Amino acid sequence: MNPGFSAEEERFRAEVREFLDDWRDLDAYFVQGHRWDRVQSFFRALGERGWLSLTWPVEWGGLARPIAYEYLLWDEVGHARAARNPLGPGIVAKTILRYGTDAQKKRWLPAIRSGDAHFSLGYSEPEAGSDLASLRCRAEATGGGGYRVTGEKCWQSYAQDMDYLWLLVRTGAPESRGEGLTLVIVDLDAEGVTLGPLPTLDGDQLNEIRLDAVEVAAERRVGPENGAWKIMAEALADERHIQFPPGRVKRDLADVTRWLHDRGLDGDPTVRRTLAELAVDALEVEVHALRVLDAMQKGRPGAVEAAASKIAHTLVCQKIARAAFEWGGPESLCVDSPVQILWLQSLWETIGGGTSEIMRSIVARQGLGLSGKR
Repeated sequence: MNPGFSAEEERFRAEVREFLDDWRDLDAYFVQGHRWDRVQSFFRALGERGWLSLTWPVEWGGLARPIAYEYLLWDEVGHARAARNPLGPGIVAKTILRYGTDAQKKRWLPAIRSGDAHFSLGYSEPEAGSDLASLRCRAEATGGGGYRVTGEKCWQSYAQDMDYLWLLVRTGAPESRGEGLTLVIVDLDAEGVTLGPLPTLDGDQLNEIRLDAVEVAAERRVGPENGAWKIMAEALADERHIQFPPGRVKRDLADVTRWLHDRGLDGDPTVRRTLAELAVDALEVEVHALRVLDAMQKGRPGAVEAAASKIAHTLVCQKIARAAFEWGGPESLCVDSPVQILWLQSLWETIGGGTSEIMRSIVARQGLGLSGKR
């Protein structure tokens, strides 16, 4: 693995940093729901530069850049704490590019590229989180190739502000598991769609979504009926190199280091040693992220590398937040403290993006060959 970037790629990184100078105060990486109006403006500004469609084909409005450019963009955005990468330009658009009809590409891609269409992921359910093959949200066929959808979804990030739900539904028999799933696009303001907040410790919210006989037109199905399992796997692979940016971890560490310094706590030899160890941990997180990028650049799926990266990323985020609490005491939990949000986030850090238990299983089974079979 060559961890270096080309001169052209480094020029792009510098361009991104210069662009972000005007957005340093956005700070919506953790609580996007409170700053959605400005986050929308941020995404539109990215769209104006073509940065929401960096790797798309030129014929569909993209810049046809290598995936390293996406990595650099969202790593710098993560370090600036501006916002998290939106689902539309990645999972949604790349799936439509791969499996959508020409009509769907013309309908959806321009609005996604400009930052005017936003999606929430409708996968998880109350009884189907890590085991998506067991989901129950049902889509019954209606006349003309459309569907009537009834069921529940939960843990949807930012759905209260989104336009559409990228919805996974069961169209096959209940026992069909992964072979009976289909992807459709649903308007979040459609009749029969109800959202309810699921408050999080950091003051933001996830959502639960109820769908009561929601009508979905035939042209809103993406890919073949009962063919979503393969599509989902490919879509998740599209996002692996940007899902856990090391820049965010470096920013967490920088914030905690600055906070401890301002309180005169970094003169303690024990604190200094802890910060040095955390600096090494942050570099390890970056190496994991680069291994994911390297695997994908070489045409490998990178599932094992991504699982290991997720584990390292979230554990180090928790260690950094814990350091602020251990050395700063109750002051680190004050509402106005700049490190308080890190502590609140750390309590559920290992759940998002696939639980760490599932990620360890991927590493053990696929990476180390520990299938448990004799």
